[in-house]
Amino acid sequence: MQTVKRYVEDYEVGTRRQSTGRTITEADIVLHAGQTGDWFPHHVDAEWCATQPFGQRIAHGTLILSVAVGMTAGDINPVAFSYGYDRIRFVRPVFIGDTISVEAEIAGLRPHPTRADAGYVDEKVTVTNQRGEVVLALVHIYLVERRPTEAPA
Repeated sequence: MQTVKRYVEDYEVGTRRQSTGRTITEADIVLHAGQTGDWFPHHVDAEWCATQPFGQRIAHGTLILSVAVGMTAGDINPVAFSYGYDRIRFVRPVFIGDTISVEAEIAGLRPHPTRADAGYVDEKVTVTNQRGEVVLALVHIYLVERRPTEAPA
């Protein structure tokens, strides 16, 4: 990991980054079910799922969200903090053996309503499977410090 200070002024709308792929495994699903307590049969009961429209187990949406966010967390920015996520949509199911990749694009820069020393950076995150189909979309919001100004001499 690399540490890079990037202030609000350093971000440019339209800048993109792309992850490598990551294959979702049965172990991922079982570990996530154990961590969250979500043992819903759509995720863990292969026999029941065979009788359902998707025909097989599907990964938890929250698992894919967590993995995708982790796939975009390559740099440590000590002046930026995750503020939250908006418009999270689980567009298509992810199955065991699917490989996901993530594209993140700076979609907007906004001033903070009460803090002159900070602003928001909106990053549109799109997760696709190995067939190029969108499986998850969201906006990741960062609270980012503004570049400090020199005090008048």
